[in-house]
Amino acid sequence: MVSRLSENVVSGLGRIKTKNRRQSNEETNKRGGVLKTIGAIAIVFAIVALVIAFNLVSENPVKKFAQQMFEPKMPEENIPLYQKAASAYDIPWTLLAAHHRVETKFSTMDPLTSPAGAEGHMQFMPCTFVGWSHPTCTDLGKGDIDESEKTDPAAIRKYGGYGVDGNNDGVADPYDLQDALYSAANYLSQHGASEGDLEQAILTYNHSDEYVKDVLFYYNKYEEQYRDE
Repeated sequence: MVSRLSENVVSGLGRIKTKNRRQSNEETNKRGGVLKTIGAIAIVFAIVALVIAFNLVSENPVKKFAQQMFEPKMPEENIPLYQKAASAYDIPWTLLAAHHRVETKFSTMDPLTSPAGAEGHMQFMPCTFVGWSHPTCTDLGKGDIDESEKTDPAAIRKYGGYGVDGNNDGVADPYDLQDALYSAANYLSQHGASEGDLEQAILTYNHSDEYVKDVLFYYNKYEEQYRDE
């Protein structure tokens, strides 16, 4: 009896120890899980803080590095087109090239229509291209303009738009590069670029401080790179 009692006691103590170990392991695992969660949250906050910090400074080193490493080269055949359109409206051709780079990466964007409805090589909203006095033009400027009016120089004059028939073929087409460049040059010129107020012209083209920084980045780059052109 004593032997069986001792066995029972030992067995009971073993079960208690095993149970205690399990509880201890569970508590350790729980604490480890909590610590991992806290660590993951801390990492997320650190990343967010870094992104905010980079965007608060005027020169974002990460963005600048990406721009330098993955920069599409300006097509040489475009330079005479920029120069001709810019000269017609007395603005720097490098500004026009910078807009083309930012808007559609030199027309490599596919399709040349944004989700918001901006169209063509230089991303004009239809109401800006044709004219905001068009009866369908409201809100962001997508409008409901008939295709025949969108490219009609007479309709554009009627509604006060910025679209231009740059190649003199009888239509002003935002999907034609020459027409799009002349139209953009026209817009930028009328909003201060011809008087030297580049920042105001850029901001009017797209109401974003980040957009202004991007265009000026490329404008200054091209001014340096093509100063002898």
